[in-house]
Amino acid sequence: MRPSAILESALYVTDLAEAETFYRETIGLELVGKVEGRHAFFRCGQGVLLLFNADATRNPPPPDAKLPVPPHGTHGPGHLCFSASGDEIDRWKQHLSAKGVAIEAGFEWPQGGRSIYFRDPSGNSIEFAEPRIWGL
Repeated sequence: MRPSAILESALYVTDLAEAETFYRETIGLELVGKVEGRHAFFRCGQGVLLLFNADATRNPPPPDAKLPVPPHGTHGPGHLCFSASGDEIDRWKQHLSAKGVAIEAGFEWPQGGRSIYFRDPSGNSIEFAEPRIWGL
């Protein structure tokens, strides 16, 4: 047995309000859930991007919690890659530059496909890449 897909991916952020604005306004994702000061969840294709305040999610839930999600979190930059065609990557470069987001790296992979890297406001490494970098 093996999983058929990734349903959700998480990034941990230092300023949840700033991250929410970035992923909603700059990346264009749809906000689908939020708890002030703790998390913001965004729809992305068939999956969900979870943004967590790392400090808030390290605490265990209270004994009477309706949803007793175990503590989790990390500090330091994480990584997430969004799928994009070559033409979309070109448009993302222009869009991000217009929003004042610096492209940290961009290159062709030896096995084929391009990608670009930039940082979100919390320092997470974000990438747009052609699926063929993974043979997809």
